[in-house]
Amino acid sequence: MTTTRYPLATSTWDQAEYDALQRVIETGRFTMGPEVKNFEQEFASYFGSKYAVMVNSGSSANLIAIAAAVANPNIDLNPGDEVIVPAVSWATTYFPIHQLGLTLRFVDIDVDTLNMDPQLVIDAIGPDTKAVLAVNLLGNPADLETLAAICTEHGLVLIEDNCESLGSRIGSRYTGTFGLAGTFSSFFSHHISTMEGGLIVTDDDYMYQAMVSLRAHGWTRDLPADNLIFPKTGVAFEDHFRFVLPGYNVRPLEMSGALGREQLKKVPELISGRQQNAALFAERFAGRADLRVQKVAAESSWFGFSLVLEGHLAGKRAQLVDALTVAGIDSRPIVAGNFARNPVMSQLRAVVPAELPAADKIHEDGLFVGNHHYPIPSELDLLLETIELLD
Repeated sequence: MTTTRYPLATSTWDQAEYDALQRVIETGRFTMGPEVKNFEQEFASYFGSKYAVMVNSGSSANLIAIAAAVANPNIDLNPGDEVIVPAVSWATTYFPIHQLGLTLRFVDIDVDTLNMDPQLVIDAIGPDTKAVLAVNLLGNPADLETLAAICTEHGLVLIEDNCESLGSRIGSRYTGTFGLAGTFSSFFSHHISTMEGGLIVTDDDYMYQAMVSLRAHGWTRDLPADNLIFPKTGVAFEDHFRFVLPGYNVRPLEMSGALGREQLKKVPELISGRQQNAALFAERFAGRADLRVQKVAAESSWFGFSLVLEGHLAGKRAQLVDALTVAGIDSRPIVAGNFARNPVMSQLRAVVPAELPAADKIHEDGLFVGNHHYPIPSELDLLLETIELLD
């Protein structure tokens, strides 16, 4: 068996996280409680949002954010309406849209940034278009200022899938905060880890309260006495068991909230470490005609390092993946490649362009390797040496 020398992901925990787990164990409360609540408040404050809602995964974060937008009487988003999405992303960008009765409208990406092309977004807007779900891929901010302006001009809702880009910024503003809501993941392989977990941030009062209700069965129990969703009677026996939205059970564990509080303290150093590795990566791979690396126009938090094969390497991804595996380097496709080429598309309501050339290029010639919060100069040297064996 080959020894892994350059993994995709590693732990960011130390004794503080294990102490946090023990703190929760000693309380005897394991379901969502004060640790989750405190983490939500601290998370919202850190990223400059009014509210944060924690759920059990980044996937659930997308589901709850979109469900709250559909439930919101101030937003014209109804079954059958179209949501513009990039052709390259993870499955859980797309599935909640379909599951809530909406229609996916795919647009191609920019092959250099890997994010949705704003001009193609403009071209895709039609009479049924009601929203844009922008994805910040692999830590790299999409052109959110342009996308926000497009949405304002055309009366569209902007939501961000920021699950891979915690800590990325455009100027002084964090990604995930440019739209009506933004989603984050705290799964093991992401910038911070709460085992499983996700969050949604928003400045909108209705969205926040709807997400709180939707997260836990769609009931009124967790809503304030004076809320925008449904009036409470003030009688706990009734208010705790009144169902007003078609909700879910995607509550996080109290342990995850406690872990998140410790992880949040480390975000500056975790992101800084990744950015320092990115500078080394850029230095090692600068000027190569046979590799296209992700172009960054703002401040990336560098989830991983993408490689798109060009020139004599084009069409040789399988050979390169084999060589990387032998060298002990983990690799994987760039997210899910061109998602429109997945068999599940036959079961989704979707409008797909006849051609998606940039997404196809990523699908056939793209891969990515991991980044970490600690220095990886030897790992990057190994990566370069392995690639050069194919020259």
